[in-house]
Order: sequence, then structure tokens, then C-alpha cells
Amino acid sequence: MAREGAKRKIAWGITGSGDRIVETVEAMIELQKQYDEIVDVRVFVSKAGEQVIKYYKLFNTLEKHFDKVWVEINANSPFLAGQLQVKRYEFLLLAPTTSNTVAKIALGLADSLLSNAAIMAQKAFVPTYIMPCDYKPGIISTLLPDGSEMKLRIRKGDAQHVQSLRAMDDVFVIETPQEIASVFEKLFAGR
Repeated sequence: MAREGAKRKIAWGITGSGDRIVETVEAMIELQKQYDEIVDVRVFVSKAGEQVIKYYKLFNTLEKHFDKVWVEINANSPFLAGQLQVKRYEFLLLAPTTSNTVAKIALGLADSLLSNAAIMAQKAFVPTYIMPCDYKPGIISTLLPDGSEMKLRIRKGDAQHVQSLRAMDDVFVIETPQEIASVFEKLFAGR
């Protein structure tokens, strides 16, 4: 983990989900500001995540507020999985997370940057916090970049993959961007 006096690093992964992306980015900006003296949030964006971030016009915002923003080249580049394996990061946060990435992690498929990172984090005993977009069956509403509302059906199978995550060691499912603050508070408050 971090050397004495060094900032503690957090790996934040963004997948291709637009659901709650604006709220998540806002929450992470506030947390980076609040914990700036002790925490360094590094941002890792999947290929699909890059499309969504640009669609929501958030890419420049990420680059403005976070020192390091990397976009996936392949499942091992940037070398996030290796950095997690040697514990360079306190934890991995995947928020928001598509049902595709959730399914890959639940099934042990490490064929993308962020699914590979999550699986390696598990193997290396590094806590992983995942905010899935599809965590329970039913109909949800989400906002599009133009502010209009879109209804989505959450399929039973996608929600079952989330239940598989809940049963994994060192994997913690969170449901809202606001819950991310409690993770930071638990790990960094008073330090």
C-alpha cells in the first residue's frame, strides 16, 4: 500500500453505462476535493466508457479534476491488473458498471481492462466496490445527455449476476453514487 506520507491511490473504473454517470462523476469530483491531501484517484475508462463519457460531454471534466485518466487499449493496457496485484491501489471502484462487465466478473471472464482488473483485485485480496446499473429486476428511469428520460427494463438474468457479485470475497455492491462517500469515509476519515 502507500508509503508513509504518500497519498493513497484509488483506481476508479468507468464502463459504458450512462445510467447515473453524471451523478457519479460529480460525487467523485467532490470526494477527490474532500480527500485531496491523502487520496489520489486514478481514472481508468473502458473503450465503451470512453464513448459514453464523450456522449455525456464529461471527458474534459474528468481530465480537469483528476491527474490521471487512462483509456483502455486492451485487457492488459494500461497495466491496471498488475498494479492491483502488487497492491498499488487501496481499492478498485467500478462505477457505474454495465451489465456486460458485471456478467464478465461474475463468470470470471477477464477479457477487458476492467473485468481483468476486478478479477485480479479479487485474487490479490484488494477490495472491489461495484455500482451496477442493473441491480434488481424491474423498470428504471435514467437521464440522457439532453436531460430527457429513458425507461429501461432490467432483466432477471442481469440482476442474478449482481447477486453472484454479492457472494464473492472482497467484492462489495453499492447501488448509488452517494454510497461511494461512505466507502471513502470508512477508509480515510481521520487519517
